[in-house]
Amino acid sequence: MGSVLYLQKEPRARTGSKPESLLRPGYNCSAIARAERVALLVDAEAYFRAFHDAALKAQRSIYILAWDFNSQTRLHFEEVPAGGPPAVLGDFLNFLVRRRRGLHIHVLNWDYPMVFGADREFPPLYGFGWSPERRVHLRYDDTHPVAGCQHQKIAVIDDAMAFVGGIDLTVRRWDTPAHRAGDPRRTAYDKPYPPFHDLMVALDGDAARELAGIARERWRAATGGVLKPVTAAGDAWPEHLAPHLRRVEVGISRTMPPHGEVPALREIEKLYLDVIASAQHTLYIENQYFTAPRIAAALEKRLGERDGPEIVLVLRLLSHGWLEEHTMHVLRTRLLQRLLAADRFGRFHVYYPHVPGLAEGCCLDVHSKLMIADERFLRIGSANLCNRSMALDSECDVAIESRGRPEVSEAIVALRERLLGEHLGAEPAAVRAAVARAGTLHGAIEALGGGERTLKPFEDLKEWPEAIVELAAVADPEEPIAPDILGLEREIQREEQQQEGIHWKKLAGVVAALAALAALWRFTPLAGAVSPQHIVDWAHRWGASWWAPLAAIAAYTPVAFTLFPRPLLTLFLVVAFGPWLGGLYAYAGILAAAAATYYAGRKMRRDSVRRIAGAKLDRIVPVLKKHGIVAMTLLRVVPLAPFAVLGIVAGAVRLRLRDLLAGTALGMLPGLAATMLFGDQLETALTGHGEVNWWLVSGAAAALVGGAFAVKRWFGRRMAA
Repeated sequence: MGSVLYLQKEPRARTGSKPESLLRPGYNCSAIARAERVALLVDAEAYFRAFHDAALKAQRSIYILAWDFNSQTRLHFEEVPAGGPPAVLGDFLNFLVRRRRGLHIHVLNWDYPMVFGADREFPPLYGFGWSPERRVHLRYDDTHPVAGCQHQKIAVIDDAMAFVGGIDLTVRRWDTPAHRAGDPRRTAYDKPYPPFHDLMVALDGDAARELAGIARERWRAATGGVLKPVTAAGDAWPEHLAPHLRRVEVGISRTMPPHGEVPALREIEKLYLDVIASAQHTLYIENQYFTAPRIAAALEKRLGERDGPEIVLVLRLLSHGWLEEHTMHVLRTRLLQRLLAADRFGRFHVYYPHVPGLAEGCCLDVHSKLMIADERFLRIGSANLCNRSMALDSECDVAIESRGRPEVSEAIVALRERLLGEHLGAEPAAVRAAVARAGTLHGAIEALGGGERTLKPFEDLKEWPEAIVELAAVADPEEPIAPDILGLEREIQREEQQQEGIHWKKLAGVVAALAALAALWRFTPLAGAVSPQHIVDWAHRWGASWWAPLAAIAAYTPVAFTLFPRPLLTLFLVVAFGPWLGGLYAYAGILAAAAATYYAGRKMRRDSVRRIAGAKLDRIVPVLKKHGIVAMTLLRVVPLAPFAVLGIVAGAVRLRLRDLLAGTALGMLPGLAATMLFGDQLETALTGHGEVNWWLVSGAAAALVGGAFAVKRWFGRRMAA
């Protein structure tokens, strides 16, 4: 199941002394910092409102680190007065920077694979939906290892107030503690989503400044940009937000995978193990996942002790989709079976919240990452109880210890009672009384359970074959997957080398094919079987038909979408109509095809466009939007992407149609002229009427290659800028 190394078992202090802290900077936390105020926020309604009100007070900076960020997130459902701050996140952030000139907002979002894209917002880079103002800086973090992600959920206002926990500023998160089935406010993209439960911590003081430093460092690592600390007059803490704690020390723990020469940080895993080892009476845990063998081994060890703690674990009932059901769900089931088998003294209890009225296949989504040990230790953050959160993803948790202070112990116990009350449909006072009567959390849950809102035990855990379990473990690796293990570094290098020469190879291939075709028909027995003159005559007869020009122009659109070599069609038209008329019809057909791809891009779904575009166009699009006709002209000269793809993306980002057509008309001229020249010389070679001017052909080819090389260098500099 995993091995466990404890720093210490129980940090019990001598009578009359202050209890020893579990937090050890450089080992299981990165820093211990003082917070003047701390508020414990349950569910996204409270967090979104607190963020909204704090952000309204921002003067210099707002940092947001996210696994997912969505500008369409609704922060509250109250009526917005005319001219007031919008309730929708993207409009709200734009409102803030327009209202206060010195304010900059930096949003760092995970650069996710398309498999995670069902509920995600298409990047504004492509011109869809939200358009960030100039001082709203949205960037995507792709520095994580293979299969890893940026998973920290942090928001910092003016380096003075911060939010940290498990909730992203995105859709499908907003909910109230009531988690009412059918709540009409709980929709995303006009579709309802299940009830959602999670936690955040609001804090200020030195602890907020430490989190601001983490946000700046993450921004630097992901983008290369350096953000400086700020100071601002005033108090960003919202007036309505009542602190649960004052003047407490806060431990900040992280998971960071290795990056270059920087070693990995596994502070979160170490602190989890130390907290489990130190618990005396109760461990109350809520988590989205439960697949980490080392954490399970630590719990198993405590269950084997005669005087070990009671362990109550609250998880969600169902998985998200088929893939998760056959990976994380399988791994969770195996660990739960192991712990239930190891529970010699009946102290392990695992539950899921039941909400009445939910549709079949739907459950309360327990997304929280919480651990409470006795009445003296509380931790909330982004880290799940899975291998990924221990080693692979970037995570951030905060921890608070009572250290003998009764008001801190009271706040920790009050949060546990509040959460149990939420799940059981009971008041916190009723939970406190039930715990006092039963003497255990399990006894209180049994006494208060049975209602419509309740906690139900997991039953009938499915047995999975060992082969399935081993296969599922691939989804939750214990260590980062090195790119060289997968051969990715070599593959990337190969791809770059191939892409570097792909355009010159295509051009050389066309020239070689034409030369070979001419030689084949001129100097081999095929000359007698299929007369080049007959072929040329047939092309001329076809070109003499009244409908041929229309068919020729129309043919360029399907050719563009099917990626058929367009120069071959142009060559045929030059032979059929002559170089000037053939070139004119080709020109008209190319512009018609450009317009068709443009309107296709305007109509296509945004996820489809991004799949077509690929990663390279992430760099091309900003240049395209900034330089317009010039960029489109050069992109047509040096096709860094297929003809149809450029048109589709131009339509998707709402480039003006006239810019597309003008850039296409200018950019296609050199290639079209070269093709007309080759076509004219090809007819000469096929028929034998006249001499091929090889100097003219070579000079045109050299000019085309040299011009394309210069344009590529210009465009590369613009993409790197």
